[in-house]
Amino acid sequence: MPVLYGLMVLMLVLAATLLAFSQSRIAGREQRLIEQRLGGEPLARPGSSRVSDLVERVSGSGLGKRLHLRDEEVRVLLNQAGWSGGTPRSLYLMSLIFCPVLLMGIVLIYQAMPGTAASSPVIPLLFAAGIGFLLPKRVLAYFAEKRRLRLAGEVILFIQLIRILFDSGLTVEQSLRVVCREGPSIVPVLSSELENVLAHTDNGLDLADELDQLSRRLLVSELTDCCNVLRQMVRQGGSARSSLLTLKQLFEDRRLTGLQEKVSKLSAKMSLVMMLLLFPALLIILAGPGFLAITKAMGGIG
Repeated sequence: MPVLYGLMVLMLVLAATLLAFSQSRIAGREQRLIEQRLGGEPLARPGSSRVSDLVERVSGSGLGKRLHLRDEEVRVLLNQAGWSGGTPRSLYLMSLIFCPVLLMGIVLIYQAMPGTAASSPVIPLLFAAGIGFLLPKRVLAYFAEKRRLRLAGEVILFIQLIRILFDSGLTVEQSLRVVCREGPSIVPVLSSELENVLAHTDNGLDLADELDQLSRRLLVSELTDCCNVLRQMVRQGGSARSSLLTLKQLFEDRRLTGLQEKVSKLSAKMSLVMMLLLFPALLIILAGPGFLAITKAMGGIG
């Protein structure tokens, strides 16, 4: 009976989702009719736009606003993962709602299969709901960490590029534009972030403030230090060749220290593996003949 109730709840949730999707289509159709009657040209609505409208509606709901506004860590992770648009954020909120429902449905289907031991599905459902609620954030953190490491690795190449451009007589803004135009094959992630900074600068915003916003949004220490040097050049002028060279050496020392730490941890792990696997075999090979000889001698005495 509890399994039947769970299946009914799952069907109701799916029905509510389909109803929301149909309401989104009806609202979009009415909006296009209004635009047509007012003399405007109605915009085409492909399938991706309909999905985007549905996503925005879910994001604009009360639950979506609460989750979106209160979890500051999610905002940072979304920015670090490169999902800073409205649609990726809304998709994340939808995953927080639908992942628990999906996992709970899988648990209910498994409980309803013939041959399964009859037990209360409450505890498995609670575990499935908890895992489904935590899983999207863990996946988001994984992609954010990968992209953050890529950004940290690209900063060293970026510093070398802008040093060459500064030696050619270009300004900070001109150097950044050259990097965005010629550097996607060298620093692809950083080039995409700098394109947004330069787009805001073209709209009249200050370059130094945008570099500060970039460092605050991504929270990558290497990028933050580099942006601070570039902001100082924009504000006060002057040459930053020595500062950039010092930064490059500092980042290389950090990377070398990190590699040495990984190697030391790996050696400790390999020592443990050797002690668990190689030492017993070595003990058998070395002590085996002596043990057999002592056993034969004791047998001869008996």
